[in-house]
Amino acid sequence: QSQVVESGGGLVQPGGSLRLSCAAAGFDFNVYAVAWFRAAPGQEREMVSCIGSAGGLISYADSVKGRFTISRDNPKHTAYLQMNNLKPEDSAVYYCAARNWRKTAYGCHAVDSYDYWGQGTQVTVSS
Repeated sequence: QSQVVESGGGLVQPGGSLRLSCAAAGFDFNVYAVAWFRAAPGQEREMVSCIGSAGGLISYADSVKGRFTISRDNPKHTAYLQMNNLKPEDSAVYYCAARNWRKTAYGCHAVDSYDYWGQGTQVTVSS
């Protein structure tokens, strides 16, 4: 079964860190770009970061630049989102998404361009 599965969410205090993982299975991860999105209650899904199939073409939302780092380990079929200096406004359900590299021209924000979506992992930043 082709899928991506997120893990690593949880409750953390402001200023803390979390690392999310996105494990892929059932498709050739090496030719798929990966993006992280998040959705807070009552808000639209927001693109947080994306990374190309070979680890380049990295992009971040302005709200997370300098605090979040996206990476991937192709032999392990896994992508990561390291989140540092977390703020209460980072609280949301975080989703991993993957798409074939041929769809790069759509841009990272194009929700409908992604082939696979995970079920999401909750991140709550609160004291």
